[in-house]
Amino acid sequence: MMRKWFCILAVVIMSCGEKNFNPKPKGFNRIDLTPAKYQMLADSFPFRLEYSTQATILKDSSWIAERYWFDLYYEQLGANIQVTYKPVNNRQTLEEYLSDSYRLTSEHRVKAYAIDESVISLNNGIKATVMELSGEVPTQFQFHVTDSTKHFLRCALYFKTATQNDSLRPVINYVKMDMLHMLNTLSWDQ
Repeated sequence: MMRKWFCILAVVIMSCGEKNFNPKPKGFNRIDLTPAKYQMLADSFPFRLEYSTQATILKDSSWIAERYWFDLYYEQLGANIQVTYKPVNNRQTLEEYLSDSYRLTSEHRVKAYAIDESVISLNNGIKATVMELSGEVPTQFQFHVTDSTKHFLRCALYFKTATQNDSLRPVINYVKMDMLHMLNTLSWDQ
């Protein structure tokens, strides 16, 4: 019992000293982003575009993967752009692809604060539908584009990290610019 009181007294005496507490400054992750450089996608695809030299092409390994599905993986950034291409056979298949694209985006409504959708006209004369998602969602930027007769392309940005999106904002904007460059250099093989 005496030992217990001695320990309590020792803690009280040691804790009574004057302490100088200074709040630590707010810190952010250091993310070094190199200037963007691009390379042309191999001509074995039914479309052409330029993608970042920082990205590695990985074949889509999912069980539903199709021939022209692949990932652009940014190892240093922990980012992944899922690229899915589908040939358009008729109006009905195009409508199914568009419906799937909107459905996949809307599945994120549970965590998204907002989903901003816009149609943009690109330098190459193509129009694309771009969706920007706000909030703690796994995908922050997506687009789909079609020529309405033969080709349909959808891309979505994902991160394999639990870091909150406000901390990832510089990286999201960096990869978003790469995706817009992909769109602006896109051309369809006839």
